[in-house]
Amino acid sequence: MTKPDSRKGPRILMITPEITAVPEAMGHEDARYCSAKAGGLADICSGLIRYLWDQEVDIHLAIPHYRKIFERRRNRDGAHRADPLKANKCRVHLADAPCFADLSCVYTADGLENTRLSLNFQREVIQKIIPKVQPDLIHCHDWMTGLIPAFAKEAKIPTLFTFHNIHTVKSPPAFMELYGLDPRPFWRNLYFDRMPVDYEESKGNPVEFLTSAILAADYVNTVGSVFLGEILENRLQRVEKTIREELIRKLGEGRAAGIMNAPDPTWHPERDKSLVRQYTAVDHRMGKAENKRAFQTEMGLGIDPKAPLFFWPSRLDPIQKGCDLLAGIFTEILDRYECLNLQIAFVADGPSQPIFKELIRNRDLSGRAAVADFDERLSRLGYAAADFILMPSSFEPCGLPQMIGGIYGTPTVAHATGGLRETVQPLIPEKNCGNGFPFNAYDGSLFLGAIDAAVSFYLLPEETFAAQIRRIMSESREEYNHEKMAQGYMELYEQMLPMPLV
Repeated sequence: MTKPDSRKGPRILMITPEITAVPEAMGHEDARYCSAKAGGLADICSGLIRYLWDQEVDIHLAIPHYRKIFERRRNRDGAHRADPLKANKCRVHLADAPCFADLSCVYTADGLENTRLSLNFQREVIQKIIPKVQPDLIHCHDWMTGLIPAFAKEAKIPTLFTFHNIHTVKSPPAFMELYGLDPRPFWRNLYFDRMPVDYEESKGNPVEFLTSAILAADYVNTVGSVFLGEILENRLQRVEKTIREELIRKLGEGRAAGIMNAPDPTWHPERDKSLVRQYTAVDHRMGKAENKRAFQTEMGLGIDPKAPLFFWPSRLDPIQKGCDLLAGIFTEILDRYECLNLQIAFVADGPSQPIFKELIRNRDLSGRAAVADFDERLSRLGYAAADFILMPSSFEPCGLPQMIGGIYGTPTVAHATGGLRETVQPLIPEKNCGNGFPFNAYDGSLFLGAIDAAVSFYLLPEETFAAQIRRIMSESREEYNHEKMAQGYMELYEQMLPMPLV
């Protein structure tokens, strides 16, 4: 098969259910509008692909063809459909199953429907995209791609599996077959509830997706070393026992690692086009003040430059993100700091969104708290406008908002777990160190205490406060370096391939 252009070296196929953006030069007519995001997974894949592309790596992408989502972005940008480019230039490969065409978001609220979507996606990748691309290495992301390493192992294609979260599903082969995915050629590489004697016996026997991926992949990585340690040491209640056991085995073989994520380079207040005023560490006070005013206006909050503004940027997921912890002290926070006009803003979708809307409505807090559906532009403005980020996650594999917050001069109040423990250190102005306000146990009173500490910091003399924000912005920009993250993946690729990448 002829290479699509002059790029040489091994060909890598990135398989993901989410992406923020890809370089237009990757060739697909929809590449500019190929954006479907539910969380940090999209940003990581996008940034990694961009880095690999810039390094002249022969990188390809496989993603569902979210026609409605892609068209929405096209219409928002006011663009016209481009002429299709020649097929031999295309590196964005769309899994064109009908079930993706009318989706409004990447995942649905129906767990069974998400499993169906996953099976359709993996069927298209296995049957059409992998044979077309003929990759030398496959890089899969999260449970939606969990069966592909088993297929790749049978096809003798090296596979790296990255899991960004611990969510997983089960499905028996008989259910897979209903959606055209025949696991018969690779069933021996899957992780069953009960190990079957032959394929016929396996058909009603559930397969666990995430454990199957860990079992079959040549190499696996989590998105942070602390999170990997928490799994191995059995410190996370929601992790399946089989996941931990397979990870221990993989680590013992020297084929598991933790690679800390980093925000996409587009996350920077100096060049973020979503802001009403771009700013640097030097002029952050004026920049953040103007963005706060604009954000308060859009969110329907009271226009008050002195109000401490807390921003919730993560999906309102009641299982992981700590929504229950905040809901339990929500009105207490606002009552305690009524004299400061403290404000809380959410730009996030998720099952817990109605809870906070109801709390705001019942207490008539509309001027001091607000909830908006997720919107990329508004979320970016929120990072620049806010004084603090809220991340009380019950568990957090890595987390990007706390890193983005530091880059934008917005310290984080966080439960010290996983990636948050790794990246959020106590802010101690007199020692000129730290970048946020961690609390060490998943407890509402400790969370409230961390918010108290944040407010106390906010009330320090203006010059002291500003000096610490300048320091945090400078250190965050240096520490959360996307190139470092990408180099970690490049090193894994090099280990798994018989020839140099470029």
